[in-house]
Amino acid sequence: MEEVDHQEFVQEPQHRPSLSTIEAQGIPVIDLSPITSNNTSPSAIDALTKEIGSACKEWGFFQVTNHGVPLSLKRNLLEASKKFFSQSLEDKKKVSRDESSPSGYYESEYTKDVRDWKEVFDFFAKEPTLFPATIDEHNHRVVQWTNKYPHYPPAFRDIIQEYIEEMEKLAYKLMELIAMSLGLEAKRFERFFIRGQTSFIRLNYYPPCSFPHLALGVGPHKDESALTILAQDEVEGLEVKRKTNQEWIRVKPKSNDYIINLGDIIQVWSNDRYESVEHRAMVNCESERFSIPYFFFPAHDTEVKPLEELINDQNPPKYRPYKSGKFLLYRMINDFKKQNKDNLQIHDYKLA
Repeated sequence: MEEVDHQEFVQEPQHRPSLSTIEAQGIPVIDLSPITSNNTSPSAIDALTKEIGSACKEWGFFQVTNHGVPLSLKRNLLEASKKFFSQSLEDKKKVSRDESSPSGYYESEYTKDVRDWKEVFDFFAKEPTLFPATIDEHNHRVVQWTNKYPHYPPAFRDIIQEYIEEMEKLAYKLMELIAMSLGLEAKRFERFFIRGQTSFIRLNYYPPCSFPHLALGVGPHKDESALTILAQDEVEGLEVKRKTNQEWIRVKPKSNDYIINLGDIIQVWSNDRYESVEHRAMVNCESERFSIPYFFFPAHDTEVKPLEELINDQNPPKYRPYKSGKFLLYRMINDFKKQNKDNLQIHDYKLA
């Protein structure tokens, strides 16, 4: 990380991390073998669906095991990520994000207007990815975004593309379970993703920090996606805000599990039956940390609104519709520079 003004990273007192931690015994660990093994009974699928529904309602976060993704893919991508971020700043900046596309390397992202203690590399799942040209709701022009490919490590492109294929398969399986847990047809969400996506993967690098009591790797936030699938190394850092008492809970990494969290889009589709939950990333003064979130987003022109099957006279829509791509673009623009104002949030679309 380049020489910087440390004041940029200092959180407001109410957001500063507590150095005493509460371990997340409560975050559900869900075994996906009923949908990844060959001899599955309908009763096992029903039980799994109920488990998913309970985790979505009570936590908005859960860990999955026996998910069907080969462990070697995660290991290879974590290793590639470490090699990329170990380069000089000059070499990393050769693949910096720019006006033509937000894919690539960046070292100054802001969460709620405070700079995060991290470096990132973003990579689109589909190439090209179609995106709105502007945040103007009346401008329907579309641009094509393409990826940047670092020269080092040499196999980067193949490793990340193979990993993305497996993430997409897992995301579709999870979306089916979430749909069924809401009483919907299993493939209800598929139509929003099958004709195009704005999904992307992010490599996060959190260097050791000399003032971990004042800074955060990522400040408190909710994900804009439908779903996020997180891989991480063995260094702790992720914390989730428990819905019942608003306490920050530390999530212990497990080498072969993935952490799943619901995003804003599912909150709106479900009309608040399920909620996107606030989370953050801690830093420490001794160890670097790496994590890899995969953000599953529908096509850019998807109109996100409560699903008709989940609304009625007693439970009217709680959100006005918005275009997925416009919302994501607005957030992307504002997350990469200091604004001195609040960024757009999903509650801004809430109906009175």
